[in-house]
Amino acid sequence: MRLTALAGVLAVLLPCAALAKETQEIRSAVIRVGEGNRTPTSRLDLPPSDVGFAGARLATDDNQTTGRFMGQTFLTEEVPVATAEEAGAKLEELIAQGTRFIVTMADADTTLALADRAGDRALVLNAMAREDRLRNEACRANLLHTAPSHAMVADSLAQFLVWKGWRNWFLISGDHAEDLALADAYRRAARKFGAKIVEERVFEDTGGARRTDSGHVQVQKQIPAFTQRAKAHDIVVAADENDVFAVHLPYHTWDARPVAGSAGLRPLTWHPAQEAWGATQFQNRFERASNRFMREEDYQVWTALRVLGEAATRTKSGEFEVLRDHILGESFELAAFKGQKLTFRSWDGQLRQPILLTADRILVSVSPQPEFLHQVSHLDTLGHDRPESACSLKR
Repeated sequence: MRLTALAGVLAVLLPCAALAKETQEIRSAVIRVGEGNRTPTSRLDLPPSDVGFAGARLATDDNQTTGRFMGQTFLTEEVPVATAEEAGAKLEELIAQGTRFIVTMADADTTLALADRAGDRALVLNAMAREDRLRNEACRANLLHTAPSHAMVADSLAQFLVWKGWRNWFLISGDHAEDLALADAYRRAARKFGAKIVEERVFEDTGGARRTDSGHVQVQKQIPAFTQRAKAHDIVVAADENDVFAVHLPYHTWDARPVAGSAGLRPLTWHPAQEAWGATQFQNRFERASNRFMREEDYQVWTALRVLGEAATRTKSGEFEVLRDHILGESFELAAFKGQKLTFRSWDGQLRQPILLTADRILVSVSPQPEFLHQVSHLDTLGHDRPESACSLKR
């Protein structure tokens, strides 16, 4: 009896031991450069200390759920650094340790520098920088984007505004480089979808603090004066990537008009109110794990790491070259609680995805809007389509 029982135990344990030896270890890292240091206008927008990393943890858990049945183990290192120089040094260290899938949360210049430094040794997934130049003249063969481009968010909003019949826009942008780049995207979107920018103004960031007892008094006088005597318009469109002024526009503009863009009706990749397409259970899982709502940054990092998990599942491989080739291939697709499969554009490395149009606590709409058609993919009505692309790389 004892020998029979022992044989039964061995019959169970030996295959498990063999499987353990064959387990594929798939390593990735999230490099967050300086995120969390900026003080937003509203304290309600203070970034949590785990911004982005919380999304990475959920994605790694999701990858492990499938991976344990495939003999795959996923390890994700969280790397908060203060400067681009530190990020470059850490990248070299990670690659030397065998980590060849790098998710970046950094500005455009740092993202580009990390991609160049990695070369063909690693695949870099940009989960933060939105500048269109990264998808056009500054594109790289080893750089993919789960963050939407400026063109994508501008097009998503433009489609809805044109559908509403709000074709006359008063465009206000900040004076930072990122603000001006976003303003360019709104100009392009207006031309593309038949809207008209009737007037433009630039709000200069003087560095003055409004977080004082008299701050609201200053705003209450400043914003109406700044927006006074604008040409007749249907809506104010704000391009304020640095959170300097846009949040103050609603209820303070001289004319009683709605606000969209960086405040009011906002185009986002993710929002806590999103519940369709199975998103409720996804939101619940994140909230249980992190004790807060999911932010855009978390979703974009989650998506980047789920790209890796999906590739590992489909290829049944942990080899870098096999995973990279599948991700860059025509057959790759990802389910991400947006109602349709997400895919990468072969010409610029941008992840196709719907954009949520949100206002405060609700989901208003989802773009692309049904009325705007495309001969290949409805999602290619958002952002730079193949004929428009200035990226000359072939992946």
